[in-house]
Amino acid sequence: MSRSPQPVSKTDLIHALWGSSAPPSADTALNAVISKLRRVLRTVDVDEPDGILSDAGTYRLAMASSWVDVDAARTAADRAEGAVRRGDLADAWSNANVAAAIARQPFLPDESRLWVQRQRQMLARVWRRAALVLSQVSTRNQEYELGIQHAWEVTQDEPFDELACQALMKAHAAAGNRAEALRVYARCRKLFRDELGAEPSEQTANVFLSILRT
Repeated sequence: MSRSPQPVSKTDLIHALWGSSAPPSADTALNAVISKLRRVLRTVDVDEPDGILSDAGTYRLAMASSWVDVDAARTAADRAEGAVRRGDLADAWSNANVAAAIARQPFLPDESRLWVQRQRQMLARVWRRAALVLSQVSTRNQEYELGIQHAWEVTQDEPFDELACQALMKAHAAAGNRAEALRVYARCRKLFRDELGAEPSEQTANVFLSILRT
């Protein structure tokens, strides 16, 4: 179900609910699920024009007054990155913490549908974005251990995240540990060569060179 302006087709909903194990009367089963959802929404005083809207074989969840944590996490991550760019570290810190706190919550831990896995992957990306903002803010505020910790956690979650490699190098260098910053790049470069047969990006190499020259 989606709360975006774009409706979701019956086919997509059936696949999300049952995957390849859809019942023979999938349309009827889906209608029963939608009916139950509408009854639940009515118990909390949500009804059309808000609620589950249907049109031409599609459904759309329209709840103008609702708060959706996944949307809030993405919005907070966007705001955090924007605040960093304009130098508002306090705003960046608060929004990044909101995004990280939401994104780290388990999403339907007992489910393994493809759409659930995709949602988890999206939340993991939001968390990494938030953690990198926290690393940048901490480093700029001379809280170097925090800056290192946040960036290191991202590298553990996604070893090929070059922004995390750059943030970790910068945090170590800012803390006065130039040698460790250079070792971070060496490990990143080896990983890329061994696993991808490629070199880190020019941007990552430039961070390395700027630390090497200091």
